[in-house]
Amino acid sequence: MTAPARPAGAWTLHPDRALPADPVTRPVAREIYRATRDLPLVAMHGHVPVEWFADDAPFPDPAQLLVVPDHYLVRMLASQGAGIEELGVAPVATDAGVVAEADPREVWRRFCAGWPLFRGTPTRFWLETELVEVFGVTERPSAATADALYDQVQAAIDDPAFRPRALLDRFGIEVISTTDPAWSTLDAHARLAADGLGDRVVPTFRPDALLAVDRPGWRADLERLGEAAGTDVGSYAGYREALRVQRARFRAAGARASDHGLLGTGTTPLTDAEAERVFAAALRGDVTAADADAFAGHMLFQMAAMAAEDGLVLQLHPGVLRDHDPAVAAAFGPDKGYDIPVATEWTRALRPLLAAFGRHPGFRTILFTTDESTFSRELAPLAGVYPSVRLGAPWWFLDAPDAMRRFREAVTETAGFANTSGFVDDTRAFVSIPARHDLARRVDAGYLARLVVEHRLDLDEAVDTAADLAYHLPLRAYEAS
Repeated sequence: MTAPARPAGAWTLHPDRALPADPVTRPVAREIYRATRDLPLVAMHGHVPVEWFADDAPFPDPAQLLVVPDHYLVRMLASQGAGIEELGVAPVATDAGVVAEADPREVWRRFCAGWPLFRGTPTRFWLETELVEVFGVTERPSAATADALYDQVQAAIDDPAFRPRALLDRFGIEVISTTDPAWSTLDAHARLAADGLGDRVVPTFRPDALLAVDRPGWRADLERLGEAAGTDVGSYAGYREALRVQRARFRAAGARASDHGLLGTGTTPLTDAEAERVFAAALRGDVTAADADAFAGHMLFQMAAMAAEDGLVLQLHPGVLRDHDPAVAAAFGPDKGYDIPVATEWTRALRPLLAAFGRHPGFRTILFTTDESTFSRELAPLAGVYPSVRLGAPWWFLDAPDAMRRFREAVTETAGFANTSGFVDDTRAFVSIPARHDLARRVDAGYLARLVVEHRLDLDEAVDTAADLAYHLPLRAYEAS
């Protein structure tokens, strides 16, 4: 990706940003980074709407592209007192008593005025990379520059070369996955396949809303599942069959993984009779929290059993309490009320699943966490022994330079590099994808350079490993059986 020309004295980015400061290590890191900088991007977990690619419509404005969908950005501004409705996030409750800011320029001004809040955060790195290298911005965001920057970004958005499909080429994205509800008909993916993009934009099966049987809205989503699958979901057996039918539909549409982000990690299976009892209670609306938790763990085991049959990679990222602020969640809808990480136990919780499928030749799981205290104690040892387990990259609250370095230091000595997924980004902010991959490649180059200068790795091995982490390992990790 070539940066637009910039006048002398303009805002620029240092070519060595995020590389080690040590003068002995930095030159080695530069050489390793150069070997990976231009490799294609493999973006196998994201939340970019598939309709963006299917419709290939122009993005409406800078606020809707860069501010409103980026929960990292929104939560930082909210932490300083901004209402998220002021940032263009629309309420879903008609009686919420708030109205979303309708003027995208005003949303953009609030973002620019809050630019100093992002100092030291990965959001700052992503945003400045986007603004400078994608949009050719030459001044830092501020209250004074907001309107001029808005006009500059809008002009870029209005160019037909900035349509979503064109950006796949510009950003060097070889394959990108969307995350789709389990009841999706995948019509948008069918349109992409008809246009020759079916192998480049692939779906991911996300059944969480159907596994948490005490979740508000579960019954309505269950009916959507039954309608999409053409299956009677009035019984536990019918429910499970509908999930199986939809998994097959996703697999036929190119899906490589299923995605699971429940709060807990339990995987203890129930008997069919017990599962039917809990399911019937959920249908009546009187399921207990304890039974719902047990059923979720049971269904995660069932998802693993289905994965061993159909080859979809089981992607797990538990340990986040969603919608911590119930008032915000009630006004703005699920997953808008701020997600907060919690401590996560893996070793005992995953034992039933791994005892059954950990060495199954058709099963693969990738484990992600927001609890970095488990990196060396639990996750690296699990990935270092079970052939089916790969350890996912730091993401969500941990996809930051120092957290990425801590990850490599915590897991490599036990799990090595080959038992990890390589870099996997997690974003709704499409234009940030190249910046996120670039940051990971810089951090990994720095870590590998230290191994080289400490004579623990030869330079050619470091270069090969960097290419694996950036490109080859993600492809292999999400290679459906």
